[in-house]
Amino acid sequence: MHTGGAGTTSGRSRALVVGSAAWVVGSGLAFLFLDVILAAFLAIMGLTLLVVAFLARDWERHSTFEERELARARKRAQKWERNKDARDRDRARWEAHQARQAAKARKQAG
Repeated sequence: MHTGGAGTTSGRSRALVVGSAAWVVGSGLAFLFLDVILAAFLAIMGLTLLVVAFLARDWERHSTFEERELARARKRAQKWERNKDARDRDRARWEAHQARQAAKARKQAG
C-alpha cells in the first residue's frame, strides 16, 4: 500500500475537526450578519468543501497499478493451473480430431 509522507491520517482528521468547527462558527456568523439566502449559499458551499475534504482524506492510500497487476497475474496463474487437466483433455481431443481428419483426407486422396 502506498502511504503518504507528511500528511498523516491523524493530521488530516484534526484538520477536518478544525474545518468543521470553522464551518459551524462561520455559518452561524453568516446567518447572523448576512442575508439569509447569501448565508445559506455560504453554508452549503462550506459544507460541500468539508464533504470533499472528508472523502479525499485517504486519497493516497490505495494500491499501485503494479500491485494490482501482480495480484491479477497471480490469480490468472492459479486459474491456469486449476484448468490444466481440462486443457490437456481438450488438446488430446483436438489431436485425435486432427488425426481423424488427416486419415479421412488421405483416404479421399488415395
